[in-house]
Amino acid sequence: MFAFSSFLTEQKNLHMEHLEDEVLNHGVEGTRGAINFLRGLRDMLAGNSDASVDVTVKWDGAPAVFAGYNPENDRFFVGTKGVFAKNAKINYNEADITTNHSGGLASKLKVAFNELSKVNIKGVLQGDMMYTADDLQTETIDNESYITFQPNTIVYAVPQNSQLASKIKSSKMGIIWHTTYSGDTMEGMKASFGVSDSAFKETKSVWQADASFSDTSGSSTMTKKETTEVTKILSQAGKLFHELKPYVLDTIAKEERIGILVKTYANKMIRQGQRITNPRKHAAGTIASAYDRLKHDVDRVKTDKMKKVKQEEMDRHMKFLRSNSSQLVKIFEMQNLLIDAKMLIVRKLEKIKGMTKTFIKTDSGYEVTTPEGFVAIDTMKGNAVKLVDRLTFSLNN
Repeated sequence: MFAFSSFLTEQKNLHMEHLEDEVLNHGVEGTRGAINFLRGLRDMLAGNSDASVDVTVKWDGAPAVFAGYNPENDRFFVGTKGVFAKNAKINYNEADITTNHSGGLASKLKVAFNELSKVNIKGVLQGDMMYTADDLQTETIDNESYITFQPNTIVYAVPQNSQLASKIKSSKMGIIWHTTYSGDTMEGMKASFGVSDSAFKETKSVWQADASFSDTSGSSTMTKKETTEVTKILSQAGKLFHELKPYVLDTIAKEERIGILVKTYANKMIRQGQRITNPRKHAAGTIASAYDRLKHDVDRVKTDKMKKVKQEEMDRHMKFLRSNSSQLVKIFEMQNLLIDAKMLIVRKLEKIKGMTKTFIKTDSGYEVTTPEGFVAIDTMKGNAVKLVDRLTFSLNN
């Protein structure tokens, strides 16, 4: 059983990073953490019961829904990410939803308010809404009849004659829970990755589950050969780690503008479906892209005083990037190794049979696809990262 563990983190679970981006986000500690995440995943999939990492399925739902009881007044509410803001949009009734939201989002939140108030939520939970009743469709795919719903990019399909399909058809909404919040105030709440079985009760009008899963087939267990292959890559990453300069890693992580410049170019390549196949060429592209963006910042300001400020900023950032170009190459080599190990693990996890089948809808019909990805959770430190085939998912989007 791969399941959520119960532990607290300091941050709200509003955004989660890709494993390989921890190198850029958190420097030395992020790089070390990414390697340790992969070691833990390898150990877990090799059958080591002492592994310090748990895995959950990442569902492609929308919108993100927050629901439960406000600890400040013990009133039930639903909302979106704004429930934790200083000027929070917390909906205690349908009138609040009409005031705070509009269109399809408002309609879905009204269904959520009416139905989730019946499930006796303990505390505050976050989940991904999968459908409301009017989203359900009947589709024939490969000569089999399914109940389908498509909250975002992925189409989820459940065989028409299954018990799960009967439950979904009789419900008014579906939701996958993944995070628990605790605290004495809304603004001060802390996130715990995971939802216990006792955090909500079953009701006919809501199909709900947490994002954990069981591997009843045993197909997720790595063979000795597969384990050795991941270990070899991680050994290379460990050696390369010692060639990276802490100053360079931590500057990229702490100097917000430099970090953005490096990640912007990488994200551009991902959106174009391009992986880093040549780290040296990618480093040169990053530097050229950074020059163009910084030059644009200089050119768009009007006063001489601001031009001087922007020019000095440009000179400082470009000096750092150019003088450390060889380190950028090594950083991208490190990310490649992390991606290689990650994808071996992701491909293994994808073999696990889920509750539903997943498809991508194309002009010519339906194509089988994998889940959006997975979430790896460090049970010792409370960190979590995304394990996603970014190129495939970006292409599908």
